[in-house]
Amino acid sequence: MPLDLDAARRWEPPASWRRVLVVDAHTGGEPFRVVVEGHPAIPGATMLAKRRWAEEHADALRRLLVLEPRGHADMYGCFLTEPVSPGSDFGILFLHNAGFSTMCGHGIIAISTVVLETGMLARMPAGRTPAAGNGFAEQALDLAIDLAIDSPAGPVRARAALEGGRVARVAFRNVPSFVVELDAAIEVPAYGRVRYDLAFGGAFYAVVSAPSVGLQCTAERFADIVAAGREIKRAIVAGRAIEHPLAPDLGFLYGVVFVGPAADASHHSRNVCVFADGEVDRSPTGTGVSARLAIHHARGDLLRGQAITVESLLGSTFRGRVVAETSCGPYPAIVPEVEGSATICGRYELLLDPADPFPRGFLLR
Repeated sequence: MPLDLDAARRWEPPASWRRVLVVDAHTGGEPFRVVVEGHPAIPGATMLAKRRWAEEHADALRRLLVLEPRGHADMYGCFLTEPVSPGSDFGILFLHNAGFSTMCGHGIIAISTVVLETGMLARMPAGRTPAAGNGFAEQALDLAIDLAIDSPAGPVRARAALEGGRVARVAFRNVPSFVVELDAAIEVPAYGRVRYDLAFGGAFYAVVSAPSVGLQCTAERFADIVAAGREIKRAIVAGRAIEHPLAPDLGFLYGVVFVGPAADASHHSRNVCVFADGEVDRSPTGTGVSARLAIHHARGDLLRGQAITVESLLGSTFRGRVVAETSCGPYPAIVPEVEGSATICGRYELLLDPADPFPRGFLLR
């Protein structure tokens, strides 16, 4: 007897099952799952307050979306919220395998693409093809779409460039990014004395030369990179306090960024970021690039307006530059701009049977 495939198409889950509709995208290979139906309204007068509420009341849903069997150890995603700032289009809370992050560059690029290409934000003009160009300064205002997005780290401005009726690339201006310490050092049992720069690019990162700890930023060294990132992060967290000068909620070490030579000689370098619970970013990491721009600017080897192209573990790229100098509390800071592109790759209805033995998911690494 042949299978009746139409029966599966007609099938509806029982009313008692939880249903969550998502749109999946990726930025340079890094996943981004956007929840469009099935999560609660998230209260709070600020994005940090919304983040705290979600940590307390929506963590089970985060686990359902991000962890196995519906996700995996390196899944990433977001909840969308009402904006909290005048003139902002929406707010965003970022999800990963260990909780809710504070800012995410690949997520800003992906969500800008998703809300425009799906029509969630009705801004797409008809019959427009922009001239070639990169960054805010080179694009005429009427050939790109501006978005204002509230994140837990602060408001972010993005600009989407259109080609052929779709979003070809997104550049965003991140929150003020700054260096806490250059050439810090920590003893790590497996790696000896490890030198690192500590900087904030929407989250705090320890930036480490990959060759200095015997690593290469290649997919073949993936397991070694994860192990090193976890060990170095654990040692730094145990060895020093990390505080944000304006928001205590932001005061924690999010990840370790390993920097190595680029595979393409025309590119500046390669980034591999290990964050959360041993999660590895497949993109060059927008907030990590922002932190690196602050480091290079502080060292005097990257001038305002100069652009660098940074590769990921997969060879995908972000373009970054310093667009302004500012301050954040006592720290000299920069306004970084990061540009990349994202692709929509799926639309799903995730289901939770009340009898499912793993309603909160699980993490295998």
